[in-house]
Amino acid sequence: MFEALLDILYPRRCPICSEIVDKRGELSCTECRKKLIPVEEPKCKRCGKPIEQETREYCYDCERRKHYFERGFALWLYNEDMKRTMAAFKNKGRQEYADFFVEELIKKYQKEIEDISPDALVPVPIHKNKRLTRGYNQAEILACKLGDKLNIPVLSELLVREKDTLPQKQLSDKERFRNISEAFAFSHKERLKFNKSLQRVLLVDDIYTTGSTIEACARTLKLNGIEEVYFASICIGKGY
Repeated sequence: MFEALLDILYPRRCPICSEIVDKRGELSCTECRKKLIPVEEPKCKRCGKPIEQETREYCYDCERRKHYFERGFALWLYNEDMKRTMAAFKNKGRQEYADFFVEELIKKYQKEIEDISPDALVPVPIHKNKRLTRGYNQAEILACKLGDKLNIPVLSELLVREKDTLPQKQLSDKERFRNISEAFAFSHKERLKFNKSLQRVLLVDDIYTTGSTIEACARTLKLNGIEEVYFASICIGKGY
């Protein structure tokens, strides 16, 4: 009843077109969903990027180098529609879009997440300066909503972003890795607060393109005793 009243007073806006959702109770417009390109097979068995050749197991990046993470998965290709959507989610206060993203994550990947059986979800952190400016960490919102739905603990402060790095989108692939390689620290204080086994974690972020951010987070976790690291993201770049 309360949610229905909220829908009337504050009608939901579609994450894709930003207009009021065409069907009450839905989280996006029916036609707008068709603009999204779901990640399907064939896709990389390590990072989850869609690849064109069915005979290949890994994308070009995962063929070239080893990763600290075990495996990852994403919902949609990072096309122009999703670039606008994620920019609004991240920088324009559209935190409510997380409801749609998490609902879709659960529809598609609940079994995979349950098979991984993570001890905790860990959102990719942002620097305190960026958080002060933006007011929130979009990855933390996603992780908390996902954890609440699937009854998985969320450790929002296990990783700390110590370096306020340059925006990744302005850099080349090599520059991205150098820019972010030492940006994260592990909080042993937060680890001690979590008085349970912590061997397997699922990183949560909004976008995976070159993978430099996820890789840096996974490296920090592995160097501090976490045995297995997986990741979930909303959007992902294309593999080759």
